[in-house]
Amino acid sequence: MTAHGEIETPVFMPVGTQGTVKAITQEMLEALDARIILGNTYHLFLRPGHETIAAMGGLHRFISWPRAMLTDSGGFQVFSLGELRRIREEGVEFRSHLDGSKQFLSPEVSMQVQHALGSDIWMAFDECTPFPATPAQARHSLELTTRWARRSRDEFERLVNDRRDDRAESPAQRFALFGIIQGSVYHDLRRESLERLLAVGFEGYAIGGLSVGEEKAQMYEVVEAIAPQMPAGRPRYLMGVGTPEDLIECVARGVDLFDCVMPTRNARNGQVFTARGRLNIKNSRFARDPQPLDEACGCMVCRRYSRAYLRHLYLSGEILASVLCSYHNLAFYLDTMRKIRQAITLGEFAEFRAGFTEGLKREKE
Repeated sequence: MTAHGEIETPVFMPVGTQGTVKAITQEMLEALDARIILGNTYHLFLRPGHETIAAMGGLHRFISWPRAMLTDSGGFQVFSLGELRRIREEGVEFRSHLDGSKQFLSPEVSMQVQHALGSDIWMAFDECTPFPATPAQARHSLELTTRWARRSRDEFERLVNDRRDDRAESPAQRFALFGIIQGSVYHDLRRESLERLLAVGFEGYAIGGLSVGEEKAQMYEVVEAIAPQMPAGRPRYLMGVGTPEDLIECVARGVDLFDCVMPTRNARNGQVFTARGRLNIKNSRFARDPQPLDEACGCMVCRRYSRAYLRHLYLSGEILASVLCSYHNLAFYLDTMRKIRQAITLGEFAEFRAGFTEGLKREKE
């Protein structure tokens, strides 16, 4: 339960990097029954600035989104800047990708930005371990992330306890802070990272530093090793993952929350997800195809538009191609999660998982 509604898990969170899920309106997200979306601390910090968003009443009001929001810490985006950033104990100095201006993020600054945004779930500031990483490099990243986690928690407590908010009995009830487990592909380091985060104490725990170049089998092995050890009574979040198959496989391994740019990014490149696998709408074989993207899908795109028309829109460079393909992909992801929740409730998840996998296998063959 959040201040902006209840969230049933397992759940997929559409990514709204700059206060918008690309090519999708908030009305569309509500029609798809998205209960929670993700915002990006790094990007909103740089533009329009967290002070501006706070002056507008917070991120929910600024983007006109009445449901729950999670904001990441900015750590992954800073990690991806490469030569444009310098990591030290105090935090990270970096050059803005927008104008080259010198900027600084630390656990304290990240918490202050997320506080100004007013999101329901905040993420502790961490260092995303690169891949490949030696055990020594992974340990160094783990140690720094652990120290930053403690500082994130301390600043979170200061901010929410200082705040006076009439919208809740207690300000702290309105917000949750998640710690992020690092350790690369080393199971012993992952366990140590979790144990040290448990000693700090968080409302939820996330698995970070995956889907950054490792083999999929390695990712599954790490999730299978660490997820069952995460507290059963707290949300378990796998960051930045993944394909529909990844979601199902990682739910089977104990994960509750997911986010990924794949549904909307792939849609903008003409790739859509279906119950029978991925479909590239640019393919010439769809030029006169009257079928919907996915005959098993009941979304408004599949009820109304043909593959031929969508291909025409894409090849013509029409913006509507991105809108419709993004809508369908998000519908497919969210519907898959609904089916997973229903299957779990009915005690039929194993059968659902096997059927989904078999359908993809038949299509490949």
